[in-house]
Amino acid sequence: MRFKTRSSMVLFFLRGSMHFFFYGIIGSLMVAFLDMINPKIIQYTVDYCIDDKESKLPSYMNFIMQQLGGREVIRHNLGYIALTIVCIAFVAAVFRYLSKVFNTKGAEKLVETMRNTLFEHILRLPYSWHSENHTGDIIQRCTSDVETIKNFLSGQLVSFFRVVIMISLALYFMFSINVKLSLIAMILFPVLILYSFFFHRRIGSAFKKADEQEGKLSAIAQENLTGVRIVRAFGREQYEKDKFTSYNEEYTRMWTHLMKLLSAFWASNDLISGLQVMIVTVMGAVFSVHGHITAGEFIAFVSYNAMLIWPVRMLGRIISEMSKAGISIDRVRYIMNSAVEEDAEDAIECPIDRDIVFDNVSYSFEKNSNDENGIDSENGNVSAPDKAESDEISKNNKSDDKDKSENQEILKDVSFTIKSGTTLGILGGTGSGKSTLMYLLDRLYDLPKENGTITIGGVDIRKIKRSWLRKNLGFVLQEPYLFSRTLSENIGIAASSDDKGLVSMDKIRHASKIAALDESVEKFPSGYDTFVGERGVTLSGGQKQRTAIAQMLIEEPPVMIFDDSLSAVDTQTDARIRKALSENIDDATVILISHRIMTLMHADNIIVLDKGRIVEQGTHEELLAKKGIYYTCAKLQGLDVNPPKEA
Repeated sequence: MRFKTRSSMVLFFLRGSMHFFFYGIIGSLMVAFLDMINPKIIQYTVDYCIDDKESKLPSYMNFIMQQLGGREVIRHNLGYIALTIVCIAFVAAVFRYLSKVFNTKGAEKLVETMRNTLFEHILRLPYSWHSENHTGDIIQRCTSDVETIKNFLSGQLVSFFRVVIMISLALYFMFSINVKLSLIAMILFPVLILYSFFFHRRIGSAFKKADEQEGKLSAIAQENLTGVRIVRAFGREQYEKDKFTSYNEEYTRMWTHLMKLLSAFWASNDLISGLQVMIVTVMGAVFSVHGHITAGEFIAFVSYNAMLIWPVRMLGRIISEMSKAGISIDRVRYIMNSAVEEDAEDAIECPIDRDIVFDNVSYSFEKNSNDENGIDSENGNVSAPDKAESDEISKNNKSDDKDKSENQEILKDVSFTIKSGTTLGILGGTGSGKSTLMYLLDRLYDLPKENGTITIGGVDIRKIKRSWLRKNLGFVLQEPYLFSRTLSENIGIAASSDDKGLVSMDKIRHASKIAALDESVEKFPSGYDTFVGERGVTLSGGQKQRTAIAQMLIEEPPVMIFDDSLSAVDTQTDARIRKALSENIDDATVILISHRIMTLMHADNIIVLDKGRIVEQGTHEELLAKKGIYYTCAKLQGLDVNPPKEA
């Protein structure tokens, strides 16, 4: 679903909470109406009971006064009037309470809906989208901007209806008292409104810059908190501190500028409002002295003017808050308008344990244009991070051969076949496209139709449901990500669970044994209940890789991809894992990506990539005989590259 306007997205998020806001608005309108009654009661009491101006009373008030016993009875029992005012105030307080309750319920329900919807939507966005946007900025949009939208809808927008009814009623009663004095009271209102609109754009622009700077600040904090070991290991504390301080100073400067604008806006607003009250009071006194209005009317008029000036000032506040809310809505709308991954209508669930064929596959990384989302930079889109920041942010999620530049061709006419149940080895230098091949196979990147085909059992992967494909393609990355949970929870995170959401410990132990992780776990005081910490910081690199392998093996998918995922283990453990894999997963198709020849040498087929092309292909012995790149790598790694002599 795409949202062309701000209001369309707001209405979408209001589903489930709109009735709460409606009841809150009704309660607010009742409060406004009841607040308007008391000045009239005071006016009629002064004029009717003190000045004997019976002609000034409307017919319905004459009827009420007669029912209460007439002028003399009321004059000697003014407590009736006081009691009436108290009762009206009490009823207004009840409606005010109900308005607050419904408004708060609506606001919290709105936030719940927005956060759930955003989280679900973000999970379905393509991997490439996440690579192009700062994690900290995304978090800031889902927290700070959501809160800004909530505050506007629950605080300012609901108040808008009360402001409108109060202004309407106040003007009606004021004009019914004296037209000339009412026109005098309205002289400065256009100035207040125009002044508010003048600040509207300036406040909105300043808030947009501050909001974007906050996103950058959040990104830096997030990067350093997750990469604290790297920072400490290279002694970069001072550099990162200076960098954070610099961004924080800029953020503080922007908010200081914004606060100066708001201070100037409110101070000028107060000055104009105070001037308006002074003019009305002076002119009202003059009109009263000259007999144009009665004392009661003067008191009522001043009361209504005081009630009027607050809504007019509030209208200015709503306009200024609208500037901030508009920016936040656009920033959230950018996320919601980003296209999610969607399967074709005729997508199927076909067998995955079949031959995998890459046929003339080419792929280029292109700079993603935010214009495709229908939102330009003026409306709060996220620009792609610069290369230095992008490398730093995404280093834990992408291998070296995935560095991107605009229109950079990564793969060129790559063709090969992986027979079902066999093992394929992939060797290549940094940037040769090894990982890109697997991301295309797993559809983390979508292969354009004109760039060749990838089929499994003769079925184009574009016609296979993504969820089904990824469920049956086990993927272990070079830099695995572990969640802040126990070891057993991380291993069983993708496994089928029982009715209670638990994964069998037998399955966890079996997968750990194949991944050569079981011996390490036995040395932990809490065993599989060991809490691994954020991103698995309590584990070594090899332990994290083996945990990720066990995580993938627990469901025994028909296709298993190891993207240089044995790089952090020693050669003996590497051999143990490969031996255990061959003994336990005979029918699975295995794809090994590695720089280590010993990891690849027993594969049924090995391809060598160089600058996005397959330059060599064959078995270990065949590639050694060619004396090409594979031969050179094997020789550099100290392996015996001479074929055995015939007896």
